[in-house]
Amino acid sequence: MADKKDYYEVLGVNKNSTDDEIKKAYRKMARKYHPDLNRDDPKTAEAKMKEINEAYDILKDKEKRAQYDQFGHAAFSGAGYGGAGGGTYTNVNMEDFENIFHNMGGGFGDIFEQFFGGGRSRTRKKRGPEKGADLRYDLRLTFEEAAFGKKMTIKVPRMETCEECGGTGAKKGTTPDECPDCHGTGMRQTTTRTPIGVISNSRPCERCHGTGQIVKNPCEHCHGAGKIRVERDIDLNVPKGVDEGQRLKIAGGGQAGERGGAPGDLYVYIIIKPHNIFVRDGIDVHCEVPISFVQAALGATIEAPTIDGKIDLMIPEGTQSGQVLKIRGKGIPVLRGEGRGDEYVKIKVLTPQNLSSRQKKLLREFEDGGSDSKNNPEKKSFFDKLKDLFE
Repeated sequence: MADKKDYYEVLGVNKNSTDDEIKKAYRKMARKYHPDLNRDDPKTAEAKMKEINEAYDILKDKEKRAQYDQFGHAAFSGAGYGGAGGGTYTNVNMEDFENIFHNMGGGFGDIFEQFFGGGRSRTRKKRGPEKGADLRYDLRLTFEEAAFGKKMTIKVPRMETCEECGGTGAKKGTTPDECPDCHGTGMRQTTTRTPIGVISNSRPCERCHGTGQIVKNPCEHCHGAGKIRVERDIDLNVPKGVDEGQRLKIAGGGQAGERGGAPGDLYVYIIIKPHNIFVRDGIDVHCEVPISFVQAALGATIEAPTIDGKIDLMIPEGTQSGQVLKIRGKGIPVLRGEGRGDEYVKIKVLTPQNLSSRQKKLLREFEDGGSDSKNNPEKKSFFDKLKDLFE
């Protein structure tokens, strides 16, 4: 079977040829190879004519041509087209089977189920309850709300089962009818004949849209949908210490289920608004505090911000710009745990501007006092290194 020539090649046409083009090609080939016109070699002409007739018999029929385009010669290999019990497989070799398998595009288990088990009669079951779809809600919190948690109520639009009809979609006092097309299963069965049996496929019923029921007297409240759109208040307890991108699950807060199924879940995603002062790093908090040149040189006690409020922070004498001071226990509370992170305060020493003449004189006197090595060892170390470099 594998050595048979392509039917399109036999007639000298391509796969996109029209029916008329195939018919013209057949007539041309028939005139050329008819045994009555080839008396010098009638046996060869007869064999060629048989091949031509076989090709034309397949390609002139739309159904046979479609099967040939999909399965090749295996579609007409002599395998039976069995009924509900399946077909016979003795005339299909492994090469043909592999070609059909790949053309189907299915998994190996699916092929065996459809070909060797799918032919048996099965009891069609009605579709059971299905859980509703999940919903997502983006919750924007302030820096402090995320740190210390908050109890709140959010409004979530969702579909719920209509209480008037109980989700049936039918007017009160009436019931939906069974769909005559799918007989209440919600699915339609289609069958396709192949060289190795009958393939059954299922798809949602177009008439009832997969519900298995036809509502002749629709509910006035939901107009036959069985569901209504509502904006539901959901109580939410945001735990302390939640961070950006984390989510909270509200069981049953999603869309209504199908055919009496449970509702889906609601997932609340946390989004934290940026803070003007603080930057979060896990459970730690960072901020920058400016101080004066004098406060840095002489030391001081200043007011420093924390997420709990202002506190007194001692600035050590000789503090340098960029130095970081640690405040223990003033960070973010541990999520669902005990303790808190720390706060790290980065000191920014401000250079004085718009100095008076007297202030400039005093600073020059300070600079000329030759106190660099004594009062600023870091500066002395730098110039010593620079001197060593050039020498």
